[in-house]
Amino acid sequence: MKTKITKDPEARDNYRGDLMKYIILVGDGMGDYPIEQLGSKTPLEVAKTPNLDKLASIGKCGKLVTIPEGAAPESALANMSILGYDVSNFQGRGVLEAAAMGINIDERDVAFRCNTICVENGIIKNHSGGHISSKESHELIKTIATKLGNEEIKFFPGVSYRHILILKHKYSPDLICTPPHDVPGTPFKNVLVRAKNNAAEKTAELLNNLIIESKTILDNHPVNLKRVEAGKDAANMIWPWASGRKPVIKTFQERFGIKGAVISAVDLIRGLGIYAGFDVLDVEGATGLYDTNYEGKADACLTALETYDLLYVHVEAPDEASHQGDWKQKVKCIEDFDKRLVKRILDNLKDDIKLAVLTDHYNPISVRTHTREPVPFLIYDRNEEPDDIKNFTEDSFDGGSFGLLTGEEFIEIFLNGR
Repeated sequence: MKTKITKDPEARDNYRGDLMKYIILVGDGMGDYPIEQLGSKTPLEVAKTPNLDKLASIGKCGKLVTIPEGAAPESALANMSILGYDVSNFQGRGVLEAAAMGINIDERDVAFRCNTICVENGIIKNHSGGHISSKESHELIKTIATKLGNEEIKFFPGVSYRHILILKHKYSPDLICTPPHDVPGTPFKNVLVRAKNNAAEKTAELLNNLIIESKTILDNHPVNLKRVEAGKDAANMIWPWASGRKPVIKTFQERFGIKGAVISAVDLIRGLGIYAGFDVLDVEGATGLYDTNYEGKADACLTALETYDLLYVHVEAPDEASHQGDWKQKVKCIEDFDKRLVKRILDNLKDDIKLAVLTDHYNPISVRTHTREPVPFLIYDRNEEPDDIKNFTEDSFDGGSFGLLTGEEFIEIFLNGR
C-alpha cells in the first residue's frame, strides 16, 4: 500500500500504514552537447547504458528546470531544485560544504569554498591543483592558516582541493566570485573578486590580497616543490568563491514527514543533505572522482532502505570529466554509473520502491562548465503506466509524458504522484 506524503508532519506521524520508499540517483553533469569526435552525438547518446534505457522504457520521463532564469548554473542550486527548495535567496555553496565538514558558523559569518588551484605564468591552468591529494593539500592549508589566518580569517582543510574559508562577523557576502572551474586558461587577475556594492569593497580587497599573497607562499612550499619535481601540477594559489551566509530552510521531515539520507563523496551534496535534515552515509572508497566506489554506493543505498524513507545518491565523476574536457572519460563515467550503480539497484528493486534518475545540470565538454538547459529525468513506479520513451538521452526526453517541470513540481510528483 502506498503512503500519501503530506506537508503536515503531525498527520504523517499519526499514519500507521506501509511506507513507500524513494531513491533519487543523480549523475552529476551528464548532460552535454553533440561532440564532433563522437559523430555529432552526446556522451549519453554513445555510452552503453542498457539499464538507464530500460528504466526509461518502463518509467515516465520529462525535462526538469534545475536552474531558475537569471541564476548561475551552479551545482548547489541544481541539487536544491531537485529537492524542491526555493533557491531564489540562496547565496553560495560554501555554507553547505562547511556544514558537511562539521564547521559551526553563525548567522553573521560568511563562508566560502576555497580551492587550491594551479596557476602558471599568471594563467589558471586548472581548478584542482592537478587533483592534489588530501594529505598534500592539508599541509598547504595548514601553512596558509598559519601565515594568513587569524581570529577573523579561518581556513579549514577539506578533501583534495576543496577547502573552506570563514570570515567572521564584519564581512560581506555581496561579492562576485568566479568559480575556478569556469575559467581555465584565463589570467587570474582578470577574474579576481569584485564587490557588488560599496559595503563589500573591503571584503573584496581582503580576499584579493589573500589570493595574491598565497601564491608567494605556496610556490615555494615543499609539497609543491615535490609535485613539480615529479611532473605534477602545483597547487600554488588559494581561490575563495561561492560566498554566503547560513541559510534557513525547512527539513524534509518538516516539509513531508520523510526521513532521508544522502550518499555522496562531495561536501556540497552532503551539506545540502544536512540542511535538508538527512543523515549522511559514508561509503568506503567514495572519492567524487572516476575511481569512486559505485558498487559500495549502491549497496549502501539498498541497505539504508531498511531505515530511511528516501535515499539521495549522488555521483560526481561525469562532472569532473567535463571540467577536464575529457569526453572519453565522460563516456566511461556514464557507463560506470549505468553498469555499476544503476544496474545493481535496479536488480534489487522491490515493489514498494519508487526510483528517479536524472542529472543535475549540463556540463558540456565544449565549454567545460555548467550550463542551464533543462535536464532529462525519469520516474519509475511499477504502479504507473510508462510513456513511449525508450532511451535515456537529452533529446529523447523532450517527448516524455511529464513535459517540463520545476523542482517543486518534480518533488511533489515524485513523492505524491500525479
